[in-house]
Amino acid sequence: MLKNTAASSETISDVIFRQIRQDIIAGTLAPGAKIKLEQAKEHYSISVSSLREILSRLAMENLVVAEGQRGFEVSPVSRKELEELADLRTVLETHAIGLSFAAGTLEWEGRIVAAHHKLAAAERKLLAGDGSRTIDWVRYDWEFHQAIVSACNSAALMATLSSVFDRFLRYHMLAQSFRGKAVVDDHKLLFELALKRDDEGARAVIRRHVQSGVEHVLTSGRIRAV
Repeated sequence: MLKNTAASSETISDVIFRQIRQDIIAGTLAPGAKIKLEQAKEHYSISVSSLREILSRLAMENLVVAEGQRGFEVSPVSRKELEELADLRTVLETHAIGLSFAAGTLEWEGRIVAAHHKLAAAERKLLAGDGSRTIDWVRYDWEFHQAIVSACNSAALMATLSSVFDRFLRYHMLAQSFRGKAVVDDHKLLFELALKRDDEGARAVIRRHVQSGVEHVLTSGRIRAV
């Protein structure tokens, strides 16, 4: 009985961790916002001690800043961090592509086909003006990129890339606009190159894709240019 209680408590903590993390990435918890423990405790229905542990975990991902006795705040955003995240994502994802393309199986190809199918469907809706599909796109975008590198056989690499990808995504959510046909074309080309195992071509697309994302965020005017 005690074992089941402990498992249940751990599961709840993980769920709340993911929820707060998603609220930060989606911009529901805005950059620089103070996280008041008593209010957050009520909102997320979790104890203050567990909340502190969760926020400390998020601080390790640089999504939250610990302010000593004053509590926590959502990490601010800046052009410098955006560019650093873009560089790091490019290094990690292009490296993972090489490993994944070399080891990918038929099952790996199937994951890519399925992921691109869902992503393309969401993107068609967005291009048609259906902004309600933005949340779907965010999820399917990561699933597609994840599928491509999923055969790299490195849990550490995948975990680090996932964290960097989400922090980079936070900037796109702040920009509050879809990048349009160019990003759709990038995904289609990346899909084709993956099935051909053209790692050099795929790496080139990723470099352009990420840099275009940086430019899109900066031209939105929602991130300070300095």
